[in-house]
Amino acid sequence: MADENKFEQAKGNIKETVGNATDNKDLETEGKKDKASGKAKEAVENVKDKANEVIDKFKK
Repeated sequence: MADENKFEQAKGNIKETVGNATDNKDLETEGKKDKASGKAKEAVENVKDKANEVIDKFKK
């Protein structure tokens, strides 16, 4: 899952860069959305991982 989020961020970065270089505001905006989405999903995964670590500590 983490790799998918990194890929989504990279894809967004490419779209944003190409959109900026070609003055295509729609593509640039789409790229920014993809990057933000990938970062948000990654943050959610990190929170889940930390929560599971805390739960595991209490189980012991």
